[in-house]
Amino acid sequence: MTRLGVADGVGLVQPRIARQSTPDELAPVIAGARRRALRDGDRQIDTAHLLHSLLEHDPDVYAVFGDGPQIARLLGYLVQRTIGYGLRWQGTVEDSGAVPVVLAGEGFSPLAATAMEHARRRAAHRGDGRADGVDLLAAIVADPEARAVEVLGRAGIDAGALRKRIDDRRDDTGSAEGALQAEDAQRPEDALPVKNVAPPSSTDRDRCHWG
Repeated sequence: MTRLGVADGVGLVQPRIARQSTPDELAPVIAGARRRALRDGDRQIDTAHLLHSLLEHDPDVYAVFGDGPQIARLLGYLVQRTIGYGLRWQGTVEDSGAVPVVLAGEGFSPLAATAMEHARRRAAHRGDGRADGVDLLAAIVADPEARAVEVLGRAGIDAGALRKRIDDRRDDTGSAEGALQAEDAQRPEDALPVKNVAPPSSTDRDRCHWG
């Protein structure tokens, strides 16, 4: 973890986080993470900021965790960031040593920036041009050095099991969509709905017979 200088010759420097272009679906999540970073006095958006914002803004991400004591503990740890464990993160850069350190003010921490790119590649792999919140969740828990993974561990949530759950949900959704597409392909496009026609009554038969 790399430490940033946070003071100039006069006093503390007010953190500034540059705005970066993001996919429309993730824009509210990134905006929320940016507000949290500024509120916490952090120079960069890290993966824990992203995780907190995802849980606040994306119901699909919240559904991955399900209801229960673990999600309550997780939210509790995220809220306590500025008064507890998160204090040691202030003035430092979130990086794992596997990616180059990004200078202060670039917007995302190195790990968070990598997660954004990973989310885009994950979406492109399934033929989607835009990443969604679940793509980003899978990306931010991929690196064991991510702050989001540390917070998950504190809440008793295994990041590897969470990622497997995400992949399983995607596979189930893809299988269901594929079955529907196959069913639509087999259905004749010009076929008209078939109505149930009642057999003619005896009166109708007599009427037809006598003209």
